[in-house]
Amino acid sequence: MPTPRRSTRRFKDLIAAGADIVQIDEPYMQARPGPAEQYGLAALNRALEGVDGVTAVHVCFGYAAIIHERPSAYSFLPQLKGCRCQQISIETAQSKLDCAVLKELPDQKIILGVLDLSTPEIETPETVAARIRRALAHRRPEDIIVAPDCGLKYLPRDSAFGKMKAMVEGARIVRAELKVN
Repeated sequence: MPTPRRSTRRFKDLIAAGADIVQIDEPYMQARPGPAEQYGLAALNRALEGVDGVTAVHVCFGYAAIIHERPSAYSFLPQLKGCRCQQISIETAQSKLDCAVLKELPDQKIILGVLDLSTPEIETPETVAARIRRALAHRRPEDIIVAPDCGLKYLPRDSAFGKMKAMVEGARIVRAELKVN
C-alpha cells in the first residue's frame, strides 16, 4: 500500500497531467469502521494534502459479483463530512440505501450510484429516475452526480452498455421534471 506522502505525489501528478478528477476507491473504512474512526479519515486527508484539484472518494461495499449481501446503510459515511474530498461516491441501488444520510454530508457533492451491478438485468429508465429522486428528497440537484454503483467489469458488455443507457435516460427524465417544477 502506498504511503500517504507517495499517494499525494501521485495525485498531484495526475492533476498536473490533466485529470479533471482524482478518485480514491476506499473499501476499508466501510468494512472496518472502528479502525477507520481511529486513523482512516486522517490517513485519507493526509494523502490529499496539498492536492490542488477535484478529488473524490468512493466508499465501496465490494464488487456486487463477489459480495452479494449488502447492508442497508453505511457504517462509515457521516464521518466523511471531515474529508478533504469534494465528492463522495456511494452505492445506493443494490443496497437500497436510505438517502436521508446524504444530509450529513452538506459540503460535498454526491456521486450517486443508481445501477444495481449484482445482476445483468438492465434497469428501466424509470427505475433509475426513481433512484435519483430518492436522493433529491435530501439534496439539491446540483449536488448530485449520477453514476453506476461501482465498476461494471463483471457484467457482460451488452448488459453494461444497456445499464449505462438506462442511467442516461433516467437522468433525462429527472432533468425534465426539474425544469417543469
